[in-house]
Amino acid sequence: MTPEEIAKNMNGLLSSRPDSHPDGQWAILPAETIQNHAAFLARLPDGALACAWFGGTLEGKSDISIYATILEEDAPQWGPVAQLTDDPDRSEQNPVLFTAPNGKIWLFNTAQPAGNQDESRVFMRPVIRAGDRLTSGEKRDIGLPNGTFIRARPFVRDDGAWVLPLFCCNPRDGMRWTGAFDTAAIAVSTDDGDSWSVTEVPDSPGAVHMTPVALDGNDMAAFYRRRQSDFVHRSESRDGGRSWSAPAPTDVPNNNSSIGVACLTDEVLGMVCNPISAAESTSRRASLYDELEEEDDRPEGEGCRPIWGVERAPLTLCLSADGGQTFPTRYTVETSAGTCLSNNSIDGHNKELSYPVLLPRADGGLDIAYTLYRRAIRHVRLSPETVADLVAQTV
Repeated sequence: MTPEEIAKNMNGLLSSRPDSHPDGQWAILPAETIQNHAAFLARLPDGALACAWFGGTLEGKSDISIYATILEEDAPQWGPVAQLTDDPDRSEQNPVLFTAPNGKIWLFNTAQPAGNQDESRVFMRPVIRAGDRLTSGEKRDIGLPNGTFIRARPFVRDDGAWVLPLFCCNPRDGMRWTGAFDTAAIAVSTDDGDSWSVTEVPDSPGAVHMTPVALDGNDMAAFYRRRQSDFVHRSESRDGGRSWSAPAPTDVPNNNSSIGVACLTDEVLGMVCNPISAAESTSRRASLYDELEEEDDRPEGEGCRPIWGVERAPLTLCLSADGGQTFPTRYTVETSAGTCLSNNSIDGHNKELSYPVLLPRADGGLDIAYTLYRRAIRHVRLSPETVADLVAQTV
């Protein structure tokens, strides 16, 4: 699809997937912005499905803001888009919607000047539903260190504490951010988000986008994107998410792009990602923010040597029956060339299918959202029958 073809179909209408995938529905979400990226799905307290993402002209520009839309259960079309943030000086990215135990909805997001991820701040603000759209209240900096980023949904610990997965850019004086010093951590709040403490994940250089899931009892597993573009990594917690082991590789390749993980059943985990690594590709770019055209002559640090530019496709659902140590079942959601050497959303060179998020449905189906060529957000709904068949192949 060309950017123009995508734009013509950005109406939010659910339709049957093509003959190669006769197993559900899909839609391209409405948006007035040229670039749309980093989708996040959440079920609202009233049962509607919400999708949030960031949009503007180019990642890192100050016109990048957070947007959201709602799909009513059984509705044929996504609703109107609402802008939830508007910081004129910072690029607002990586939205996360969280419904607290008391039913209040919160939006967390990052905000950074230009491509300086090591100067990012994390904000939270209340969100309410107003008719057919979401609206947001006043933002508050939650007090985490400079360079803190988020991507995955929070969880509530057995003692009621909120746990927000993080990655930390760990600024180095006089050095330009490249991802070389990024590590994983969690933020914990015992006062409903008023204050937060940070606990690092040990031995986690390059492990970002920590995505925890609950297993049996107090056991949890977390999964990580890798700056080194080698494999998705996994760590464990035996105490309900209070402490974590050092990340270790799974059998799923990673391209230094985001992943999404969720429990599909009591026995099976699902992970959506691009299962390709730097070892399988020669595509490289200098950094994530090549096109911002801003002079920055600061040196780069050595660190873990991030690799950027590996293709971001195919978009694959991987299933595991051993707590995420191995993912033997693989299902292609959509495929493309995956080219991501440019973040430009206009010239048609970008073909990435990236930054997926997945959310199981009560009927056994699965909702997935992801970036379509940096131009739009794609929503795919897999049928309960398809998910059940994939689970049966896995257990």
